[in-house]
Amino acid sequence: MTRSPYQGIDARAFWRTGLAEAAYPPPDLYRPRWELTKGDRIVTAGSCFAQHVGRALRRNGFNVLDAEPRPAGIAPEDGPSHGYDMYSARYGNLYTTRQLRQLLEEAWGSPRDFDAIWEKDGRFYDALRPNIEPGGFESAEAVRAARAQHLEKVREVFTQADVFIFTLGLTEAWLHKPSGQVYATAPGTIAGRYDPEIHAFANFRVSEVKADLEAALARLRALNPALRVLLTVSPVPLTATASQAHVLPATVLSKSVLRAVAGEMQDDHPEVDYFPSYELVTSVRAGAGWFEPNLRSVREAAVAQVMAVFTRAHLGAAAAEPAVELPAGESAEDRAARRADRQERKAAREARRAARGK
Repeated sequence: MTRSPYQGIDARAFWRTGLAEAAYPPPDLYRPRWELTKGDRIVTAGSCFAQHVGRALRRNGFNVLDAEPRPAGIAPEDGPSHGYDMYSARYGNLYTTRQLRQLLEEAWGSPRDFDAIWEKDGRFYDALRPNIEPGGFESAEAVRAARAQHLEKVREVFTQADVFIFTLGLTEAWLHKPSGQVYATAPGTIAGRYDPEIHAFANFRVSEVKADLEAALARLRALNPALRVLLTVSPVPLTATASQAHVLPATVLSKSVLRAVAGEMQDDHPEVDYFPSYELVTSVRAGAGWFEPNLRSVREAAVAQVMAVFTRAHLGAAAAEPAVELPAGESAEDRAARRADRQERKAAREARRAARGK
């Protein structure tokens, strides 16, 4: 009989040996639930951080599908501003699980009746992906034609998928009250006009986020019974919150809800895995140095470190190493110096107390 249930378990299970005194990123952080091969057909979607996942996988030779590739007339550097080179289809950022669920419902024949086309300065925008065409479309008919083509490609790419990688980004959203349709952005920010009579703010709870994700994945598994799913949570904080809370606790609440759902999905479904990119970027060992000065955008070098953890776990020595090394948090020497400083200050306090007692 052991003295404690913690006796003899892996060093990775303890904060001191698993994080505080370990290399960073920790070498045994992520143990894949299932194998990802370069022959697997991968579909990516989600919040803005999901773009990094797709690019890193392509660099390592994985088969990331792209049903709506960038046309030859658009330069590579202009691709993302037109919705290209981001994900496996031109759906733009899918920040919430409700967006994902509704996209799949629309693609397979259940569109909602809502204000699907926004207008601004005589140009027209797809209300569900208003930033995929800078300056908008020339007519409402052009928006409808582009969306019909897009939905055809959504059906095509998800029907082919072996693996679906989805990054959960937000719980806050704006919706069309009569239909329940969720937008990618608030009406009026890019185009359209905010009307409090028909538009409402929503901050989805754990039960709602999970129900939407369950429904979306059930639809995809009906198409591909062997589909495997990898979930991540975006480490990028909220730009702003409409919850009336300060943006810091609002961000923590949103990410906590998403992380809880990802954990429950992993526990409940053997085909679902979770990769801890969120934890890697936001941990105390990473610190503010993993972010740009705005404390929102994740540095490219940090993204490279995160994706190196993922690719090493799946490819081993064959994984491409990050081109840029990024120091993570304080070094062992820094920690030792900090301990010495604390001890020195403690000794000084005790000396002052002893002097007063004489």
